[in-house]
Amino acid sequence: MLTALTRAVSPSLANCELTFLARRKIDVQRAIEQHRGYEERLAQLGVKRIERLTAEPGMPDSVFIEDAAVVLDELAVITRPGAASRQTETASVAKELSAFRPLKFIQPPATLEGGDAMRVDRTLYVGLSARTNLAGIEQLRAIVEPYGYEIKIVETPGCLHLKTACTYLGNQTMLVNRRWINVQKLAGFELVDAPDEEPWAANTLTIGAEVLMADGFPQTRALLEARGFDVLTIDISELQKAEAGVTCLSVIFRDG
Repeated sequence: MLTALTRAVSPSLANCELTFLARRKIDVQRAIEQHRGYEERLAQLGVKRIERLTAEPGMPDSVFIEDAAVVLDELAVITRPGAASRQTETASVAKELSAFRPLKFIQPPATLEGGDAMRVDRTLYVGLSARTNLAGIEQLRAIVEPYGYEIKIVETPGCLHLKTACTYLGNQTMLVNRRWINVQKLAGFELVDAPDEEPWAANTLTIGAEVLMADGFPQTRALLEARGFDVLTIDISELQKAEAGVTCLSVIFRDG
């Protein structure tokens, strides 16, 4: 059974961390409505259980729950976010995940955010980014290699997280913005390039046979549909002002 961990939108979302976007006014009520729509779409796509953590007024970025954990079949790795303001987000996520998986923890001074960890079968492609440092990647490697996982490091000089510019679609295919990441470690996959006009389009979420992506990227959608992918879109425009994508709003894993 597919389970998703989500967290309600913080009333302080407008005070979120920003790295690559200029700050714009965020309509928090609309963001809340869009987040509910996101959860509804997950259910439509086959997620049978959604565990929603309560909103955290003092944690503006906490709705982006993906960054707090890397969940594998055998265990969950609780991260240590690279933004100091986000490091308090992990405790409640760890408490929730402890009911589903044994836990391991990234220890200081290492940093690791879940948005930098992309799993394809038994390989974890991990972004070396502004939020995930080499020490964090090496700690993750030491934790997961005994379970048969391989780590491959992908440099991400142009974006916040690896998944900002690279997501796995299935069928040995990745959607990428190669202007923002080094694609050398992705050899062997078919790489679909996000159009220059849609640089933020490379963040997608594949559930089963369907690909979920944010509204506003018609050229990218057409590229994927031409390759046989069934694409659904969703409006997360207010959350995108906080550098969000469709992956970062949930932690999805199989339970049982």
